[in-house]
Formats: sequence, C-alpha cells, structure tokens
Amino acid sequence: MATLARLRTAVPRRVSLAPLARTIQTAADTTQLHQDASHSEPFTVKLHEDSFRGYRTDTPSLDVEVTKENLLKWYKQMSVIRRMEQAADALYKQKLIRGFCHLAIGQEAISVGIDSATTFDDNIISSYRTHPFVVLRGGTVKSLIGELLGRVCGVSKGKGGSMHVFTEAFQGGHGIVGAQVPLGAGLAFAQKYAGKKNATFAMYGDGASNQGQVFESFNMARLWNLPCIFVCENNKYGMGTSAERSSSNTEYYTRGDLIPGIQVNGMDIIAVHQASKFAKEWVNSDKGPLLVEFVTYRYGGHSMSDPGTTYRTREEIQRVRSTQDPIRGLQRYITEWGLATEDDLKTMDKAAKTEVDAAVEEAKASPFPSENELWTDIYSAGTEPASMRGRDREEVHLY
Repeated sequence: MATLARLRTAVPRRVSLAPLARTIQTAADTTQLHQDASHSEPFTVKLHEDSFRGYRTDTPSLDVEVTKENLLKWYKQMSVIRRMEQAADALYKQKLIRGFCHLAIGQEAISVGIDSATTFDDNIISSYRTHPFVVLRGGTVKSLIGELLGRVCGVSKGKGGSMHVFTEAFQGGHGIVGAQVPLGAGLAFAQKYAGKKNATFAMYGDGASNQGQVFESFNMARLWNLPCIFVCENNKYGMGTSAERSSSNTEYYTRGDLIPGIQVNGMDIIAVHQASKFAKEWVNSDKGPLLVEFVTYRYGGHSMSDPGTTYRTREEIQRVRSTQDPIRGLQRYITEWGLATEDDLKTMDKAAKTEVDAAVEEAKASPFPSENELWTDIYSAGTEPASMRGRDREEVHLY
C-alpha cells in the first residue's frame, strides 16, 4: 500500500462561483491514489473528503475500487460525448440543426458515471439536455446526430429532434420542464409491481426543482417505497437565473422531506460512479427512494440561442474550465497513476474526433424521412384504428 500526496496541490480546493450555501465545489482532480495502481487488477483510490454530503443518511465510502480498463473507458466515452456535442454546436451554427438544442458540454461525468453503475435493465429518464445517454444506452453517434439533423437514420427517425430521443434502454429526453419526474416515479412503480430488483434514475435540473409535480412525485415515491433515485443536475443556472435567485433552499439534496439525500461533486467521474453505485444499492435494498444532487457546470448557454455570458462572466466560465473540467481531471488521474501517457490520451482524443467526424458525414448523407413516417409510431403495433385524420379535414390515412 502506498499513499501519494494529493494531486495538483496548486489547484484551489474550492472555486467560488456564487455564494451558494454549502455547495460542493472541489477541483476535478483531487482524488488520491490509495494503493499502487496495477495495470490489470482493481486498485483503490480515495476521494476528496468533500466529495459527498448527506441528509438523513450516511454518505458513500470515499475509498473506491477502480480498474485501468474502466478509467480509460470513461475517458474515451467522455471524449466522444464532448466531441459529439461540439459537432452539434457547429452544425447548429451552420443552420443544419433547427429548433431547440441543449448541449451538455462540461457535464459529461454525470451521464458516464451513472451509466457505469447501471445496466440496461435499469431505467433512466431525463429532461432535454440528454444527448449523451443516447450513445451510452444503445444508440450511436450517427443516430444522435442524425436525429438532430432530422434524418431518417436518427434514433427517433428524425421526428423527435434534440429534446425527444429514446433508446430501448433510455426512456427519453422530455421537453416540458419537470414532466419526466412523475414518469420516472411511474417507471419505478412498475419495477416494484413486477418484483424486479432494478432502479429508476429520474433526472431533472435545478431549474425544474421547484415544479409542483416534482414534489408530488417525491411524496408518492416515499409513500409507496419506490426504487426511484431522483437526480438533480445542479449546474447552478436555470436558463439565465442563478440558483440562489430562484430557490430559497439551494441544497437540493435536502428537499425530499423524509427522503434521504446525498450531494456529490458532479465534476469528478469517480465520485459520480461511486454515488450512482451507492444509490442503486440503496433502492435495491428496499430502503425506498433517494435524492442525489450532482453539483456540476455547463460551459455553454442554456440553449443554442443563449450566449451564456449575460448572467455570468467569461472569467467564471474559464475558471471552472481550468480547475474543474471532468475530462482534464480524469486525464490527470490516468497520467499521474501511470496508467497511460499523455501521448496515449492524445491518440484516444484524436480517435474520438475521427469517430465523430465520420458519424457526422454519414448522418448528413442520410435522407429525410418520407411523409409516410407521419403516420407511424403513434399507436402500438396492432392497435391502430382503421383510419386517422391528417393535417386537414380532407386528409385521411388508412391503416
């Protein structure tokens, strides 16, 4: 066993973004190596002492068992997701993507960390900043980009766009603020009713945290002891409104009343993985629902129409990028622990860019859906009516 000094001691332990009470804000690379790293066997690392806070419960262990394979896998996944979101940004500015588009650049550790602790038998349902889950839960970069472009190769056949993407293992992005939370409670109810030992992650943002339907879902989940993990992605701004201007209590993990909660450094992939694993074990032990707040940050605006600099400074954004970036933090772990060289990681990043660039070109070559697609995916197979009225009184489709 060997203990190393905390990595990057010159990086501030906390970066003050706004005067939020007791908000976790540690650098993304403050985890320590707890024992010598093996290139083939699991080894233990120790998370920073401020990685978690608890409400009505103990917090996850700071000692986390990881492997070289998993760390490199997470690095690749986050790199591909960021390249994909950057490609979407460019396509939108070229006016090839129309309508709403919300990017998750800066928040990659949350989707990858949750996915790493779950299986496809678990449910994940989220809001509209949700592109990463498509490629993590059975889709591809091509199918996601194709959907954004409105092409038939899209994961929703070009009919859903940025906010309505689904796979068989991902119950979707949803466009109405907070509306997915009661759906998540329903998914958890179905799991319990069927006697399945799986979990549902019902995700929402700090901007949706004051919606009445969120608290109604909390109540039903606690009343019926549902295996539901309510996940608040607190990126500090609901559209252009900072958390402290919209919420009297910005410690979102404490807002479940009788539902216990934990707050997590959402910029550290290892902390997110550990918290997600802890949460799934919690609900699978028949302890009922749990609230998990991931403190994170989005680098861009709320959507593509928002420059993101009218309600916060460029200096704030750059400060987070330079001290808390989840990809850079994991990169430092990997190189400091001797699991890969900087050149190795640069090669992986180039491969991620090549993969995304190729997927973009394939998606752009895909045709737009035919008009016949207007009539599909409305009813379950075999339950269609004899006919359906179309866009006007004279247009009738016969099934």
